Amino acid sequence: MEASGRCRRHLPVLLLWVNGLMMLGLAGVHQQINLCNESLMLERLPACGKFFEEMMKKVDSKKWCNLTEFITYYNIFTQCTEREANDASCFWPNPLAESFITGIHKQFFLNCTLDNVHWEDPPDEILIPLILIPVMLTCAMIMLVVWCSKRSDILG
Repeated sequence: MEASGRCRRHLPVLLLWVNGLMMLGLAGVHQQINLCNESLMLERLPACGKFFEEMMKKVDSKKWCNLTEFITYYNIFTQCTEREANDASCFWPNPLAESFITGIHKQFFLNCTLDNVHWEDPPDEILIPLILIPVMLTCAMIMLVVWCSKRSDILG
């Protein structure tokens, strides 16, 4: 009885001590706080842009608005900017990286607008089944519900 009372008195002290260890990082959890080295990031990002620029030279400038023509190059560019930001201990995206990426967009995609999008219906061979299948399934489900409700004496 006396031992359990002593344990109860020392428990808050023990909990505070463990909490203190955890806050100091002495409990096996080591937190390292790195500050973003913006100048290093801004120094390295142009290499990503230069690579993207070299790759875009392979694409006809008339096809620059067609993402399928250069998606691989853009993906490599994005990964490069993310890697360089992370290597400089900066989160990604951040305002500086975003402004750099926006500059690349202005350089290559300024004339790409959504105003020229011309939507077309798919061919009739595709469109008719896409319309008829849901309509037929809906009719079949309605007929099944009506039939089951009339046959409730047998099914229930």
